[in-house]
Amino acid sequence: MNAKRTRKLYSIDPQSWEHPADRAAMSAVKQLKGLDELIKLVLSATTEKSLKLIHLASSVKVGPRQFPRLDTLLDDIVDTFDWPYKPDMFVTQSPFLNAGVLGVNEPFILLNSSVVARFDEEEIKAIIAHEMGHIMSGHTLYKTLAWLLANISLSFIPAGEIAVQAISAVLSEWDRKSELTADRAELLAVQSETPSYNVLMRMAGAEDLSQVNLNEFFLQAKEYEDQKTVLDSIHKILNQVRLSHPFPVVRLQELKTWAASGAYQSILDGDYRHRDEAKETLGEDLKDGAEFYRDSVKKSDDPLAKFVNSMGEEIEKAASGLQDLLKDVWRKP
Repeated sequence: MNAKRTRKLYSIDPQSWEHPADRAAMSAVKQLKGLDELIKLVLSATTEKSLKLIHLASSVKVGPRQFPRLDTLLDDIVDTFDWPYKPDMFVTQSPFLNAGVLGVNEPFILLNSSVVARFDEEEIKAIIAHEMGHIMSGHTLYKTLAWLLANISLSFIPAGEIAVQAISAVLSEWDRKSELTADRAELLAVQSETPSYNVLMRMAGAEDLSQVNLNEFFLQAKEYEDQKTVLDSIHKILNQVRLSHPFPVVRLQELKTWAASGAYQSILDGDYRHRDEAKETLGEDLKDGAEFYRDSVKKSDDPLAKFVNSMGEEIEKAASGLQDLLKDVWRKP
């Protein structure tokens, strides 16, 4: 671990670092018709308690006498964010490099055993902080719903898969965007960029970091970003439709951009929203998200994005013109 002192972020509100794309997508999820009914139906069939019991029975619960170093890392993260409670955490047997959160009222963190075995301490701290970020931002209800819809039979739901297909699609899109918020949380907890970048390289396949180069990985990310024909854009969209996370190189670029923007350092310097301040409204979330997407398109060389944007502008102009025309007609005797 680095000897440098971690800055404590007293009473910090997660809105201080939440990605605008995550917040806009979450707003879209909350407006879905039938979502509340689906949540009640699914979570009554497989409750938070049953999920907790599964992991109490099949995983190792982290504490002072079981994986004590992981327990200390979680303590450090909770303290850095000045968070009012410490969630339970389990290590579960799995060869996949992954972690997650489940639960609603008492969410808990899951670490796959392969992560604990292969990653160094700062990388593991980054991963735990990433999951803690999901908890702090209130992602766990919708992540649990997405997990249940993907892992249980839908036969008890009227019309089954057809009825939840639209909801699942919107949930999946939000789920990917939520990872960008959690990436920022891990950076704020560890307060060093390298562990987060190393985690993303490992997730991409670099089990032995001595065989890879971070600068080259950034160049690889740029090479991906530079593929900008319409066909490339279509492939990029289709390739991630069924993924739970954005591609590692996309997350790498997003996190680096945020770290370099000054927003990250401002938070470390104490300039952030506090939990006792008023929350931003649904309308503000949508406005922030719309501005983010609009600015992203303007800066992008992606022809598909520009085409969609230009079509949207033309439709908006046409709608405005039609509205004016109708007003004129209405005024005529």
